[in-house]
Amino acid sequence: MNAEIDYDLTLDQWEALKVLRTPPAKRRVLNRSVVEQLIALRLAEEIGDGPVITREGRRVLLRGSPRLWDVAA
Repeated sequence: MNAEIDYDLTLDQWEALKVLRTPPAKRRVLNRSVVEQLIALRLAEEIGDGPVITREGRRVLLRGSPRLWDVAA
């Protein structure tokens, strides 16, 4: 059984998720509230130097937003 979950992320959440792909030293400042939302969704986690994207976060980012699929169609 495949337990795919579609995430209806806000634009701020998508942007923060993209930023989390970069190393902490090269990142711009992130909105802490948005990062906490991503952590709650298990798309990011707090580790040593700061938040990082999780495996699930990468999967969601690669899949993209269902809202973007409509625009591309």
